Amino acid sequence: MPTIDFELDRDHVALNDLLHLTGVVDTGGMGKALVASGAVEVDGALELRKTAKIRAGQVVRVETAEAIVEIRVRD
Repeated sequence: MPTIDFELDRDHVALNDLLHLTGVVDTGGMGKALVASGAVEVDGALELRKTAKIRAGQVVRVETAEAIVEIRVRD
């Protein structure tokens, strides 16, 4: 499983934006669609809120057709 370390430079980032900023998807809109499809977990729980606030210390897991990607958010 590929792992991406994402350095957070603010209090939080919207989930769909995080997916875009890390290159998992090409646009924030594609991030919203991916979340809506049920392919995204935050800290081990299914997340369907497209703009959920992701903070440092959280782990986002994404299952795409290509791979399962884990994003570790840190300060």
